[in-house]
Amino acid sequence: MRVEVAYATPERQEIVTLEVAVGTTVYTAAAQSGLERVFPEIDYEHAAMGVFGKVVKRPHEQVLRAGDRVEIYRPLKIDPKDARIQRARKKKKG
Repeated sequence: MRVEVAYATPERQEIVTLEVAVGTTVYTAAAQSGLERVFPEIDYEHAAMGVFGKVVKRPHEQVLRAGDRVEIYRPLKIDPKDARIQRARKKKKG
């Protein structure tokens, strides 16, 4: 079956199309994508992953369906709450 695996940075986005066996998990498809050759910072063991924008809590167990798009998420650089506070402070000053 055909699935896609996607990863993006602010500068670049890659989507790889794979033919995988029925029963392939989110994690397995991500690891088979080879995206670590383009983005060496990818750590499949610790990266959050999702399917069509919905986070998958157990990528080693979640089985894919034909046509699914696996997304490998980058780690947050700042906590979202802290980012909102910083934006609010900046807006007040300027």
